[in-house]
Amino acid sequence: MRRYLLEITVFVTSASLMIFELVGSRMLGPTFGTSLTVWTTLIGVILGSLSLGYYVGGKLADKQTEIKYLALIIGFATISLALVVFWKETILAVFSQEYVDTRIGALLASVILFFPSSVAFGAVSPYATKLKIVQAKEKVGATLGSMSAISTVGSIVGTFLAGFWLIPIFGTNLLLYCLAGVMGLMTLILAHESWKENKKTVIAILVVTSICCLFSAFQVSKSKIIDVDTAYNRILIFQQKDKTNGKQVLTMGINGENHSSMYLDNDELVNEYTKYYHLARYFFPDFTNTIMLGGAGYSFPKDFVKVYPIANMDVVEIDSNVTDLAMRYFRLRENPHINIIHQDARVFLNRTANKYDVLFGDAFASRFSLPYQLTTIEAVQKEYDVLSENGVAIINVISAIEGEKGQFFRAEYSTYVKVFPQVLAFPVQESTNGGVVQNTMLVALKKPITLPLSTADTEIATYLDHLWKIPISADMPVLTDDHSPVDLYIARALH
Repeated sequence: MRRYLLEITVFVTSASLMIFELVGSRMLGPTFGTSLTVWTTLIGVILGSLSLGYYVGGKLADKQTEIKYLALIIGFATISLALVVFWKETILAVFSQEYVDTRIGALLASVILFFPSSVAFGAVSPYATKLKIVQAKEKVGATLGSMSAISTVGSIVGTFLAGFWLIPIFGTNLLLYCLAGVMGLMTLILAHESWKENKKTVIAILVVTSICCLFSAFQVSKSKIIDVDTAYNRILIFQQKDKTNGKQVLTMGINGENHSSMYLDNDELVNEYTKYYHLARYFFPDFTNTIMLGGAGYSFPKDFVKVYPIANMDVVEIDSNVTDLAMRYFRLRENPHINIIHQDARVFLNRTANKYDVLFGDAFASRFSLPYQLTTIEAVQKEYDVLSENGVAIINVISAIEGEKGQFFRAEYSTYVKVFPQVLAFPVQESTNGGVVQNTMLVALKKPITLPLSTADTEIATYLDHLWKIPISADMPVLTDDHSPVDLYIARALH
């Protein structure tokens, strides 16, 4: 092992770096979402940190070429990882305030959380390579090539390990503990040959790491939040008070956005926008087969089977773990009228031959990041195709209607208008204020209906009163698979 110690060191640190980067996206997700903007920020900060680390590592290697200094570099990485575990919640809380621009907040949080560790990780490869060159003497080219290859292979292995197994199995916090532990072990191994010179430093590194990890673990254990990482999402489940009536609700947050809420003492719908899905019975009174894109806590599907006991609903939810959590915590039960399909909604629409009377869309239930593949005209055409002759699509869109903050809504509206002969909008929270970001229900009809809208059903009449009557500007382009800048539109809506 001693013969290949430097190669092992480069491999392990490169793999750990990629695991750290992917874990970083899960750390930022609950606060800033997982949009293109957040990923750009995270990758940019880590690449910049690595560049500095490569430079510093090379400079240090030319001044002091001893393995004990490599141990100190990795020891610094160990401490910085432990500190990330220790203070990440505080840092994220500081930059999650409403007055902080999401892009600036994500950038500053990324710099504070990821810069020190990434610099240390970056310094390892050039320093270890210089040590190997000293050992190999004349084989400089071969040594440079082999160490670079080992570093790249380590990065590949770390990427697949994190994405396919480690994050879904261990979650964010435990995986950070493990990374700090692995780096601490590497520090011990590298310092072994010069133990007398380094034992105080190594002991200090291990003590600091242990204290940080244990204190952070204690904080997490004291929290009442259920924190779960899956292959697709970072999910938080927690109790809070409904701001409208003060009742206790259980909420499921996915990647930084509250997706579903449920009263602890009854089954009434909590989120006002979900009630607007009942507009289906006005626009298609005799529907039987329906489909819902997006499940989360299954609030509306549970309500649907109670209100319409003879109708059927297919629910397309990409994340099976979300469904498991809904069954465990949100009173979702098996029901012959609910058919759950675990698949990407766009893939399902592309492949299905089923026909539905009503399509309910709740896959856009985030202010931070959207599945852009469901926003485009190609996706809308697929929705049109799966609907029966008089079918209706009811889509939840979070956006303003007017002004810069309404760009996403108007782009989506323009896209639906290109496919459906009639599209209506129902702002939920403020029916006459087009400048506020809110839930707005798009109702797309294959068979146009005559205005004005009226009904003897008092509940539905309340929703119909929210019909947006002002002409909607056609200033935004149709969204396509080739060009759907929804992250840009959403960023403008939030700032």
